[in-house]
Amino acid sequence: MEEKKQYAAKHYEHYPEGDFPIYLAYGFRPMFLLLAPYIIISIILWSFTFSGYISLPFIDDLLTWHIYEMIFGIGSAGIIAFFLTGVPEMFPGAVPIVGRKLLFIVSLWLLSRISFWFISFFGVHFVGFLNIFLSLYIILLIIKPVFQDVNKRHISLAFNLVALLIIQTMFFLSIANYINIDSFSILILALGFFIVLILLALRRVNMEAINELLEDENIDETFYARAPRYNLAIFCVLLYTIIEFLFPGNSILAYLALACFASILGILNDFILKDYNILFKPFIIYIISIILITATAYGFLAYDYLSEEFYALNHFRHFLTTGSFGLVFYVVMIVVSTIHTGRKLFTNFWLNLGVFLIILSTFTRALIPFYQEYATLAYILSSIMWAIPFIIYIKIFFPFLLSKRKDGIKG
Repeated sequence: MEEKKQYAAKHYEHYPEGDFPIYLAYGFRPMFLLLAPYIIISIILWSFTFSGYISLPFIDDLLTWHIYEMIFGIGSAGIIAFFLTGVPEMFPGAVPIVGRKLLFIVSLWLLSRISFWFISFFGVHFVGFLNIFLSLYIILLIIKPVFQDVNKRHISLAFNLVALLIIQTMFFLSIANYINIDSFSILILALGFFIVLILLALRRVNMEAINELLEDENIDETFYARAPRYNLAIFCVLLYTIIEFLFPGNSILAYLALACFASILGILNDFILKDYNILFKPFIIYIISIILITATAYGFLAYDYLSEEFYALNHFRHFLTTGSFGLVFYVVMIVVSTIHTGRKLFTNFWLNLGVFLIILSTFTRALIPFYQEYATLAYILSSIMWAIPFIIYIKIFFPFLLSKRKDGIKG
């Protein structure tokens, strides 16, 4: 424990001088405090809208804007929390963003979300400007340490953020009729790049979280998230995503989706250690679930392309949105909220229930084509099941986010 504390103290030696409100003491704190309630409110609103119980009169193309907000609205919060927390760790000497500067970023994200829900009042141009400016500002904050790093170890993260910025700009240009590209296809392109970002982030989170667990259990072995396996999966996902954007409906997409399925499953080989079996340890199962649900998504997409019986691609994509997005946000929020508040990783019945409910919600939503007559009920049930884990997160982790680090270190 003392060794961990010394490491943490070294990690935070560039923490700014002064006293800051605890909710502005590190990047993940205010973002997670806002993100969990926002996820709950958003999914309930959308599910009742698609079920016909309420209407959102300011939105013309309901499906397109739903996809945009669930990808970029929620995704941007995850990007802010991950990078503002991770940059000082990945790049020694980087000064954590706290206090007023952090408040400005959080306020900008919040204003961007409010502007979205009142788009009929603010207009597409203003909403687009706010959201694009937010993405650009985050990139400008992290670009310096990324390129100053001699080994350029994390440059792929920066390139991915730039790609997402370009894609988001394309989306608003399409909505405003400045370019003649289908806005829906642009969002599907964005989803693919977010999956790449998830794989890039997951590799780094896995290294930290699993080695923390091994140390806590006195297991004398090191876990490595091996780059070649992740790189192969990322290459396959990128190839599938780009071909789908340029040549939608092409028969080769079935085989590219199968390549994604196989390469993502290949990442599971990392979890087979030399002397210890960690596959069925509680927290490891959380992380493995993310990999399995992401691979399952591409397996179902391949099945859809190979089957002539029905067209259900948009339903099966919920394995990526409801499943991969949901699990990644839930698990990473747990990991960061625990480790970065000076605590040991833990599991309990309620956290296990949260993972189970996200998985059950994913299958309920994604498999609607097989019980179309119950679609309305499935929309509502899946959204409620998806929201409950984040209610659990609020109950357990908000006290951590609103209190000082348990080990006494700033941040």
